[in-house]
Amino acid sequence: MKSPSRSGVFQAGTDERLEAFAESISFDHRLYRQDIRGSIAHAEMLATVGLISSDEFTQIRDTLREIESELDADRLPIRFELEDIHMHVEQALIDRIGDVGRKLHTARSRNDQVSTDIRIWIREALDEVDAQLEALQRAFLGRCDSDMDVVIPAYTHLQRAQPVLAPHYWLAYIEKFGRDRERLADCRRRVNQSSLGVAAVAGTTLPIDRDQTARLLEFEDVTANSLDTSSDRDFMLETAFVLSVIASHLSGWAEEWIIWSTVEYNFIKIPQEFCTGSSIMPQKVNPDTLELTRGKSARVMGNLQTLMLLVKNLPMAYNRDLQEDKPPLFDSFDTVAAMLSLAAPIVAGSQLQRDSIASRLEKGYLDATTLMEWMIRKGVPQRRAHHLVGAIVGEAMQRDVPLCDLPLDIMQAHAEEIDDSVYNCLGSKNAVNAFVSYGSTAPDQVRFQMDRWKKILA
Repeated sequence: MKSPSRSGVFQAGTDERLEAFAESISFDHRLYRQDIRGSIAHAEMLATVGLISSDEFTQIRDTLREIESELDADRLPIRFELEDIHMHVEQALIDRIGDVGRKLHTARSRNDQVSTDIRIWIREALDEVDAQLEALQRAFLGRCDSDMDVVIPAYTHLQRAQPVLAPHYWLAYIEKFGRDRERLADCRRRVNQSSLGVAAVAGTTLPIDRDQTARLLEFEDVTANSLDTSSDRDFMLETAFVLSVIASHLSGWAEEWIIWSTVEYNFIKIPQEFCTGSSIMPQKVNPDTLELTRGKSARVMGNLQTLMLLVKNLPMAYNRDLQEDKPPLFDSFDTVAAMLSLAAPIVAGSQLQRDSIASRLEKGYLDATTLMEWMIRKGVPQRRAHHLVGAIVGEAMQRDVPLCDLPLDIMQAHAEEIDDSVYNCLGSKNAVNAFVSYGSTAPDQVRFQMDRWKKILA
């Protein structure tokens, strides 16, 4: 049979090779619920404005719900000549109620139909990812109270830098994922605009009510220009970007915990149910979930590039190229959702290796900056204090002792401003307690931020 999308102007059927090349049902079938929901809203609007009768609307609505039930049960046959899920649903409707079903596409094109469906799908998927991000934030926050007594090294350039409370680290990830959620919410506003009713490219001469379908489909507004709407995929690009940032944050966290779980660091123990072994080395417990998270993030970022290249140089309004926008978008959502589903239980179930961390905490002179700032409070200019502390650290390195074990007279030989009160700021735990600035690792600041997030996530 001829494809229903081909009008009477065609004198020949579609070549089977084109049917196989052009089909999208193999990946857009997942839009069937959104397509049926949009079609029911469209039919209700057509009845309201008098383009179909109320009885015809009832027939269309009830039959579409039957078709949805069959799709839920995987009982609707796939026919590649029907190209996509939209034509499958419409043809099934026509097969059952004839000309009444043929009226559904009144004042609608597949262009605005597809755009509407994908907007609804993205909106729902964004909400699911947001819920997963919240669960991950809660997993980090759930660690904070019990880890409040643990001081760990913070690193810059992968070199030990300054001491921080472990909850300060967890809060850093909560902040990152909080920004991700803000981006999701902001992106959702632009996604949540109804395309339905712009038809193919110029609108329609029929007396439709776009605001009614927008309300029925829970859109915040309608798009304003039919030309722009027909070609617009900005909302998909923005979505793919937001997902890429989330993937980047997950990848950075995975990399850090992979390093932390090594024998060399021995900071954290990953739950074994999220690790795998080796086919030849029986002692191995490999953090494969984290490694795959790091690896799969590349797919998400690659999908963004695919979408960017897809729309580059497309002329105004719809082009068939845009059929290819769905596989990378779907894959990005699927990948990020899979990573997030594993991240929260890993965070909640991992164990800090407290003894190992404490045994090496004074390595690397994490309190050097605190000593420099102690000298600044004594009136020493910052640049001079920086140089003097460097010399004092060099002395401690030669003696292979931490700063807190360096004799006072040795320090005074480099800086006469130093007195015995200096030992109150030396040592990693004292250094942590010396911090005072907002957003720092000072214990009261960390508790303040923990309380803030407990209220936000309540």
